[in-house]
Amino acid sequence: MSNKNLGGKIYFNYSIKKLNWLNIGGSTKIYFKPDTLQDLIEFLKLYQNEKKFFILGAGSNVLFKDDTFEGVVIKLSKNFSRISLLNENIIVAGSGVLDKSLSEFAAENDLGGFEFLSCIPGTIGGGIRMNSGCFGSEFKDILISVQAINRFGEVLTIQRKDIIFDYRSCNLSKDLIFLSASFKGNKKKKEEIKEKIKNLKSKKEEAQPTRVKTGGSTFKNPIKQTDKKVWEIIKESIPGNTQFGDAIVSNKHANFFINKGNANYKDMKKLIDFVKESVKKKTGINLDLEIVLVE
Repeated sequence: MSNKNLGGKIYFNYSIKKLNWLNIGGSTKIYFKPDTLQDLIEFLKLYQNEKKFFILGAGSNVLFKDDTFEGVVIKLSKNFSRISLLNENIIVAGSGVLDKSLSEFAAENDLGGFEFLSCIPGTIGGGIRMNSGCFGSEFKDILISVQAINRFGEVLTIQRKDIIFDYRSCNLSKDLIFLSASFKGNKKKKEEIKEKIKNLKSKKEEAQPTRVKTGGSTFKNPIKQTDKKVWEIIKESIPGNTQFGDAIVSNKHANFFINKGNANYKDMKKLIDFVKESVKKKTGINLDLEIVLVE
């Protein structure tokens, strides 16, 4: 078996700066974009002994280092972005499907429960991994099962009841690559669904910065330590207009950190560390990152 057998694309020392929303990062030793499941299986047989694997979705909540990631970055192709209706209230979606696309598909098929996904800028795979959510709903609320592949090329199905979800996390092995998932909704009038989506999007637009280079929510809400939202705590703990290089805290939402031009990893990491330390000093609260550092 050789690289020539793979229908997908393998790149070496591939730039990852343009593959994430923050536009920060150096390169990855190996970058692979499989066209099919068989490509992925063959690739894993060849490279299963690599120590570091990172599965990249939309790149909306990741921060890469400026030097080389000494491992493998896998980004699933459009063939892993298909959506279909299994029956009147169950949808099967590839892990590369954008959250908002699943929300739109559900609306067109008169299925409620997916409205919150219209406000999450990621993919299904990342959403399951992070148990993403907003406005009172999370992935765990609609998930039925996940189809995944392990590092040895074995495909398996995991039922929702066998997964432990927590706030912005789950207990599924980091070695698993999610392929697809099934979700259950509830029958609802299309007009009502679309009205709810419109209202949620409006709330998001009012509260969060848009059309900027950001990684979304930087820190998790410290729900076990305080009732306050993390953006409130940050705002009360740091000086206004805090920035390092081109890495700044959004004036609109203090938990959104922005690359206003040419920020690098060091700039953004300094900003993250400064905010974390300032909050700890001011409130005694230890903030946990929601954004994923790829090191």
